[in-house]
Amino acid sequence: MSTANLLLPLLREFPDRVHVWLFRSPSLKGLMAKIMPPRFNEGWGGTWHPKIYGADDELLISGANLNTSYFSDRQDRYIHFTAQNRLAQYCFSFLEQASTYSYSLLPCSSPSEGYMLHWPDTATHPHHFEPKAESALTSFQNTWRQVSGKILDQDSGTEAQSRPDVLVFPIIQAGQFNVREEEWCLDQLFTDLGAPETSRSLGYSGPLTDLTSGYFGLYKPYQEHLIRSRTASRVLAASPKANGFYGSKGVSGRIPEGYTVLERRFMRDVRNASREWPHDEPLEQRARPGIQLCEWVKDGWTYHAKGIWWRPTPSAHPLLTLFGSTNLNSRSANLDTELSFMLVTNSPALRARLAEEVDGLRAHARAWRGDQRKVRPASWILASALSSRL
Repeated sequence: MSTANLLLPLLREFPDRVHVWLFRSPSLKGLMAKIMPPRFNEGWGGTWHPKIYGADDELLISGANLNTSYFSDRQDRYIHFTAQNRLAQYCFSFLEQASTYSYSLLPCSSPSEGYMLHWPDTATHPHHFEPKAESALTSFQNTWRQVSGKILDQDSGTEAQSRPDVLVFPIIQAGQFNVREEEWCLDQLFTDLGAPETSRSLGYSGPLTDLTSGYFGLYKPYQEHLIRSRTASRVLAASPKANGFYGSKGVSGRIPEGYTVLERRFMRDVRNASREWPHDEPLEQRARPGIQLCEWVKDGWTYHAKGIWWRPTPSAHPLLTLFGSTNLNSRSANLDTELSFMLVTNSPALRARLAEEVDGLRAHARAWRGDQRKVRPASWILASALSSRL
């Protein structure tokens, strides 16, 4: 059942309370839009990927799509904010901006006729709204930065004990609209938060970065940041059986093998840079930081969590996390529209919760075994052809 058909009954029953806008990438046009199967068209043209769930001044930010499996056997992240009026208003305004270049779902006069999709802007063609989207998103972020800057200036004059101990920075990435805030933020993160050089005779005691993505086709610039960084990094990806496409029929059933190919390429580059951190080697015994790739395994479950956690030392609790919709892959960077958030805190209680979260995910981490798996030739071709769209 399509999203439109799923939501149409609600729209008919509560016309004053339910409003539905449907995003369609401007890249989905022409012959390709006609021949591309619906299951694959988002990988070709990009999709609307943010996951925001709100009521009044409460918000739930996640990477979850909220289909049935997320309520039973699919692991994801969920960050719950309460009594956060400004953040809730930001998210609502963000969705309002997106509605100006999305189709409005409208019921036909007769239930038997189904629905219609209405494009609201007669001055802009639905296949050519990239400049409008870029302008809308850029001006939206600039406006909110000015508002937030004034609030921070006011807070800086208050007593230290009254200042907020949590800062949340919204990050929009929409590569096809030339909005690339995520790339800039991660470049700054890995550049500014690296570890200083230490003596080889000492055990490593610098920063520790945890990075995870259910679909590990890590965007090439992010791979390069990890490899060049002087920070120890642990990367967690879904094992083939924990991949949501495992066991699928047709071409999509090869996708887990395609990710194995991408993981092998990443580890090849890690090893060429002499940065591999073996799974069974304690970090405190290493003279230099390294990169460790693990896979998430839980019987009967699939894995969809994504994000970054940063600790100033391996034994400290995280003081920074990136969460939201981004998979940190090439598609997230260049095709999809993503809304993510960077949270920075000096609250001991919240830092302990962040440690509990990432340690809970890593409780199901196992040594990466991608080098030992058989990958069929067709899967190598799939990975090479679609690496920017996986």
